[in-house]
Amino acid sequence: MLKKDLMMRNPLRAVSDENGYILPEGGLGAVVARAGVGKTALLVQLALNSLLKGDNALHISLGDPVRKVSLWYKEVFNNIGVQYQIEKIDDLWNELLPQRFIMTFNIDGFSVPRLDERLTELADQNIFHPQMILIDGLPFNEQTKRTDLQALKELSEKFKSHIWFTVRSHRHEEPDSDGMPIQIAEFADLLDVVVKLEPQESDIRLNVLKGSGAISSQNLSLDPATMLIKE
Repeated sequence: MLKKDLMMRNPLRAVSDENGYILPEGGLGAVVARAGVGKTALLVQLALNSLLKGDNALHISLGDPVRKVSLWYKEVFNNIGVQYQIEKIDDLWNELLPQRFIMTFNIDGFSVPRLDERLTELADQNIFHPQMILIDGLPFNEQTKRTDLQALKELSEKFKSHIWFTVRSHRHEEPDSDGMPIQIAEFADLLDVVVKLEPQESDIRLNVLKGSGAISSQNLSLDPATMLIKE
């Protein structure tokens, strides 16, 4: 009952389909922002929303150790508990933990084929089957090729999952003629949803640059104090 109550209160419900998903099966979503604006906090809340629905979430960190990622989850979840005055928050947390798996890679050692290999190993041994995959710190540079994003989309389709990843932008960079951040402009047609975090005077706006359905008309932001999503 507590899970259902939290899902009903979750602002993400307003931008999800009837099954509680923002992305279609096999879809790709990008979260773009400058360093320190809230990309990881948003990924964690997308993952927690998935866990509350009963899905498994795989969080892949490129650079940060497992302990640091775990602390992000605990801090965000505790803030949710305080905001909604939830009793026995630790009991619920322990119930959700088996549905979450954290995997780390060195940025230089990350590739889609290597990730495919790790996911296949987990699935073949019946260790973990993620419905949501989150990649924090996916590098976009002059070496990034369209085939890399195509391979990631094929991976998402293969495992019947939803993949979200973060993209770091920079203050001095101008978007392309369509308003898309230059890091992903070349690959935008492969993405189902693109959300840019934009700091405002009192909050951090979730600006949807690409999307359809409910998310295209959303009006959400992050509270800078708690980093929680609010309407």
